[in-house]
Amino acid sequence: MAHVPQIKIPATYIRGGTSKGVFFRLQDLPERCQVPGKARDNLFMRVIGSPDPYSAHIDGMGGATSSTSKCVILSKSDVPGHDVNYLYGQISIDKAFVDWSGNCGNLSTAAGAFAIHAGLVDPSRIPENGTCVVRIWQANIKKTIIAHVPVTNGQVQETGDFELDGVTFPAAEIVLEFMDPSDDAEEGGSMFPTGNLVDDLEVPGIGTLKATMISAGIPTVFVNAEEIGYTGTELREQINTDAAALAKFEKIRVAGALRMGLIKSPEEAATRQHTPKIAFVAKPKDYVSSSGKTVAAGDVDLLVRALSMGKLHHAMMGTAAVAIGTAAAIPGTLVNIAAGGGERNAVRFGHPSGTLRVGAEAAKVDGEWRVTKAIMSRSARILMEGWVRVPGDAF
Repeated sequence: MAHVPQIKIPATYIRGGTSKGVFFRLQDLPERCQVPGKARDNLFMRVIGSPDPYSAHIDGMGGATSSTSKCVILSKSDVPGHDVNYLYGQISIDKAFVDWSGNCGNLSTAAGAFAIHAGLVDPSRIPENGTCVVRIWQANIKKTIIAHVPVTNGQVQETGDFELDGVTFPAAEIVLEFMDPSDDAEEGGSMFPTGNLVDDLEVPGIGTLKATMISAGIPTVFVNAEEIGYTGTELREQINTDAAALAKFEKIRVAGALRMGLIKSPEEAATRQHTPKIAFVAKPKDYVSSSGKTVAAGDVDLLVRALSMGKLHHAMMGTAAVAIGTAAAIPGTLVNIAAGGGERNAVRFGHPSGTLRVGAEAAKVDGEWRVTKAIMSRSARILMEGWVRVPGDAF
């Protein structure tokens, strides 16, 4: 029996923030994968090694976690005022689908750096030494992200002394600005899809929970930790080894997705795992992070734990951090209340790996809350570049 040989595709493996993924230039993909569709989805699943009933990704580039099962496509932008288009795919680990419904804030950092590495930014805009401002069009959610990428001797500077909790080694700091990260009112969207800062969310089999449901950065459902039996100091193993807990969080997520209008039936949630995110918040408490470092209550404004693709995240998703910063800036949300209430334009929160600071500028316009931008610092580093190989009949 004849077997189709492997093909090789130019690719770059990059860590961005607390995630990592396989990056492609659109022009380097096989022709039938340069457009959305089954061929592209199948290619990305094979690259990552999904679907994998063993949940190990032994036969692919994935790392068997939501933070490491990602693919990115970059191309020169056709949107005025932008350098590159950035398209992100979250690959399911054990199921055969790719979720295109949201962005990855962590890999947005790497998108800015890769745009320069890959020759997608006009050379005239890259300084010999200094900072290159990369204007990114986030194609999944149709939003602008501005990445301030350090450059030394005309090349992206990747090494440095910026430390990011959840990442083992220091690197160069990249500042990200997420412009107008909430849903556009003119497109029929709203930062608060229900019209309320806090709702009574009815969750079948669980009861009624207080919830803040916000669409900023990424659609997110916030609930109070104590109301679901937690303290907000939990680490990954405490949640991810508890099947009943994971099932409970999925019920909350599905109820929130329905209430936010993201899905029309509970069954749709199975094919929309990336959004919305579910997170629980609590007032500051002392705890020990996953690295063994003590986080003192006085070091943070609040505690947040968030789930991604059905599992508690080891740190914090970048897009969820945008949602946290935005909600914290708006008096009356559960996030703002947990942080002590009042008006603020920045918040530092504790997550399983440590702490993270995120800023947000929010204001009320015509009776509606709007956020002009959210700001955070991350880092990115190329881990490997060359070609990724997949069987020629995989897509």
